[in-house]
Amino acid sequence: MAQKTEIEILLTVVDHGSFSAAARVLGYTPSAVGKRVYQLEQRLRVPLLVRSTRRMTLTEAGQRYVAGARDILARLTTLEEDIADDAGNLSGTIRLTSSAALGQLHVVPLVIEFMELNPEVEIDLLLTDKIVDLVGEGFDIAVRSGVLPDSSLISRKLMNNRRVPCAAPAYLEQHGVPRQPEELTSHRCLRLGQEKQLSDWGFMRSVGGLSRFGPGFSCNSLDALHAACRAGRGIAWLPEFLVSHDLHIGRLLPVLPDHMEPSAGGGIYILRPEMPFLPLRIRAFVDFLADRFTDGATRSFTDS
Repeated sequence: MAQKTEIEILLTVVDHGSFSAAARVLGYTPSAVGKRVYQLEQRLRVPLLVRSTRRMTLTEAGQRYVAGARDILARLTTLEEDIADDAGNLSGTIRLTSSAALGQLHVVPLVIEFMELNPEVEIDLLLTDKIVDLVGEGFDIAVRSGVLPDSSLISRKLMNNRRVPCAAPAYLEQHGVPRQPEELTSHRCLRLGQEKQLSDWGFMRSVGGLSRFGPGFSCNSLDALHAACRAGRGIAWLPEFLVSHDLHIGRLLPVLPDHMEPSAGGGIYILRPEMPFLPLRIRAFVDFLADRFTDGATRSFTDS
């Protein structure tokens, strides 16, 4: 067994609540754990833990020391991984999340290609339309579409995320083609659950009189809205990456294209937490996504 440092032993005690619990995890005796913590306190010349028969708590100095120690160990781990990566092939795990529709269509094929090129890298991918706390849940990267909110995350824009109001020909034949955005109040509108007003659909600011959606279907899944739209259930505002092929073959038709803001829909981004040292495998994967996603996804949007 590799010898543990005093810092690692202290953090194990704090995480597990007692010397005896830490000893079981580390494979030491409780007295050995206590001795190493005591030696650390003697070296620092301050108590780090308040011990009692029922509980163990950190002193103010202990709280400061533990917070700094965790940061130092995280930096050291990342630095060692980075040096190891520089010395040979990319290796290790990348935790990645993406929205479901975007991930299935465009992220998954690139993940498979990257792993084929780098067989010692494992990618742990979560597809979800929920906003994931990257730092809190331990993710390295997210690929997201939409308007980028203010945050402490590092972002890299891959491409624009143009969204298109569209409907199936059968729906438009039965209900008519709207000529003005105001007419959508009498149409069946298929919308994401969080969309409350028609202005969210990216119409020009000069368009007035929009107050509500017509009756339709609300769902938190773009895939479900896409299916309902193709089935002729109403008009939806969908990302071009999802409907480009449908528009190309005429399975869906654009609605009110002359009334849309050119920048409506935001962009598609890579997001990651700020790190003191970014492992080479993550840098390489981000660059790979940026190169492949922009080129490949753009072709698929226009040439499908």
